[in-house]
Amino acid sequence: MAEPAFSICVYCGSRPGENPAFAEAAKAVGHWIGGHGGQLVYGGGRSGLMGTVAEATRQAGGRVVGVIPQALVDKELANRLCDELHIVQTMHERKAMMAERSDAFVALPGGIGTFEELFEVWTWRQLGYHDKPLGLLNVAGYYDALMGFLNHSVASGFMGEWQMGLLHSGSDTSDLLQTLVEQAGTNARHTPLRSVI
Repeated sequence: MAEPAFSICVYCGSRPGENPAFAEAAKAVGHWIGGHGGQLVYGGGRSGLMGTVAEATRQAGGRVVGVIPQALVDKELANRLCDELHIVQTMHERKAMMAERSDAFVALPGGIGTFEELFEVWTWRQLGYHDKPLGLLNVAGYYDALMGFLNHSVASGFMGEWQMGLLHSGSDTSDLLQTLVEQAGTNARHTPLRSVI
């Protein structure tokens, strides 16, 4: 198989959520990645939206790289159909490997794990540990309240507009992913993160 054109890290729920639009969006993301010759890097599970985006990427001809801690292999049902499945010992190892293997990051609907992953790479970006683009796919208004709170944080003086500008948010899958891939560019492929320790 040829070298992937790009590598996108997707953060999303290990549950499907209540709205069918969430799973449809996960399928659309996977189809877009695979259809554009890309590679998915994700949490390595086969349940919920995680499994949906991985299967859609695979069906569309894309490569799938999963990274999962040993403690979650059974809980999140490790996806043995990944082109690469890395079983690591800690969440820190998981997140570091996912970040290292990616050119850009995008969050789909999910719970606290998804929030934590997105906020961590966003924090790393503002501190200069990497310069990879980040996106938030706002499916069926799922992240409306979060975006409102973030803007409230800016208005309250705890964040700057420039920090908000680091996070691309949108509801159109193709537009958002195309923006992230274009911003990542070919020169930034798999650039190492500066140490965050």
